[in-house]
Amino acid sequence: MNDLIAKVLDKPKPQKIGILVGIVLLLLVVGYLYIYAPHSEQMTKLHEEIDSVQADRDRKKAIAANLPKLQKDLREWDIKLKTAVSQLPDSREIPELLSNISTKAREAGLEIVLFRPRAENMQEFYAEIPVDIVVRGGFYSAVNFFDEVGKLNRLVNIDNIDFKNPKVAGDQVNLEISTLATTYRFLDEAERKQVAEAKAAAAAKK
Repeated sequence: MNDLIAKVLDKPKPQKIGILVGIVLLLLVVGYLYIYAPHSEQMTKLHEEIDSVQADRDRKKAIAANLPKLQKDLREWDIKLKTAVSQLPDSREIPELLSNISTKAREAGLEIVLFRPRAENMQEFYAEIPVDIVVRGGFYSAVNFFDEVGKLNRLVNIDNIDFKNPKVAGDQVNLEISTLATTYRFLDEAERKQVAEAKAAAAAKK
């Protein structure tokens, strides 16, 4: 080693400078390859991890800040859902509901000419149950009947009201009133599955 140093020192000044520069460059390369580069990669990964943790922290802080509002919204939607469910009977209640509708017609002083449920119209989560109704009686009796149906605790829509065949009876005019009353019920799990399968099969045929 001493001999090598002596030989270098014996070299002319320009050569000694060149050798010194070469040694410095070699040390820089070795330092980069074995010291800086590995640490640089580790630092990059560490920065990425820190950024990820900070982003996750900020996201959770935002959720926490909105949590009271989210809980309030959830409670409101829960109340709305319970209200909607309470207005849609299940299949066991339908006969009683239809009986209540016909009773309301008689209590209003109307003669029931026709009370005929149609086939159910299945939707994704519920079934529509349309009922053709024809009654005879006075106009105000019909108005009272429709008002009482609207007060039922179950949802019943009255559509397609038609007044015809007026006939004088004493001091009032009796009319034949036809309408389509539609109520609804929730489908049970098996029925919802059948509807979904039928929908998928119909889509596959297109």
